[in-house]
Amino acid sequence: MTRRLNRGDRVVLASHNAGKLRELAVLVEPRGVTVVSAGSLGLPEPEETEPDFAGNAKLKALAASLATGLPALADDSGFCAAALNGAPGVLSARWAGPEKDFAGAMRRVHAASAGSDRAWFVCALCLAWPDGETASFLGRIEGRMVWPPRGGRGFGYDPIFVPGGALLTFGEMDPDAKHAVSHRARAFEALVAACF
Repeated sequence: MTRRLNRGDRVVLASHNAGKLRELAVLVEPRGVTVVSAGSLGLPEPEETEPDFAGNAKLKALAASLATGLPALADDSGFCAAALNGAPGVLSARWAGPEKDFAGAMRRVHAASAGSDRAWFVCALCLAWPDGETASFLGRIEGRMVWPPRGGRGFGYDPIFVPGGALLTFGEMDPDAKHAVSHRARAFEALVAACF
């Protein structure tokens, strides 16, 4: 049985990505858990060396939990294009380079994806405890790529992704509408069922 979080617990959000931090805080805080970011605690951002989303989320969550003595929640997620055999995938942030140029990354994906618009987002969440126990949860949402990018909301590849059954990109959606269907929300639903 997975260890549970209780109202009033403090949890470190093990991310330095402002967009992910906003989305995770919106999901976690209504559960009565107090969140603090890894960046605000001065924690270094560990290098993502694992070959998959779940491995990178676990690496980040364990690093933050061991450093603080608190439970830590980490996210590793990415945009996947069918025409690129699932790339950029776990390398989604790296495709944007050190300058975090996601406009350039979206152009690169678009240029390499001629002929197929099928795409999906994947999110792996890992909750880690200071004794090394972890629990991981996956979420995925299928959709399609559009070009040119649309919308200034969201972050990363959101402006080129339309989830299945929708007309708006994640970049055009109201944040509440995105949170209702996103890959991160789906992974979080599984985490809530197991840990709250």
